[in-house]
Amino acid sequence: MTSSGPGDASARAAFMMMRSVVLDNDSRAAVAEELGMSFVRAKALRHLAQQSQRLRELAQALAIDAPYATVIIDDLEERGLVERRVDPADRRCRLVSVTAAGAAVASRAEEILSTPPTSLTSLPDEELIELNRILRRIQPG
Repeated sequence: MTSSGPGDASARAAFMMMRSVVLDNDSRAAVAEELGMSFVRAKALRHLAQQSQRLRELAQALAIDAPYATVIIDDLEERGLVERRVDPADRRCRLVSVTAAGAAVASRAEEILSTPPTSLTSLPDEELIELNRILRRIQPG
């Protein structure tokens, strides 16, 4: 159980605003529209661009069930964006890896998602520097 102190209401309000800036930004819809695929497919592709994985591991990382992960990978494979290969660590298993085309699509998705909204880019430099300083202090890890 967490304690409730005088700063909790302010922290909650700040968190809700940060969440709104990120989640209400239409970048996920822009990714889906530009790439012609659901955002979860783009998310899977971006994840696999970082590291090849077994389907079960991918499903776990994306918080989806294994049959849905199979549907996603089947679609991405039909598009030529991923391929299944024998896992050298366990030849009974398959690893899913991005193709060169898949890496390019994942990179484009990342570019779209990394583009800050106008509400952020319109802030003066000194405010952006201060915001970055504060966010570094609260960043996990």
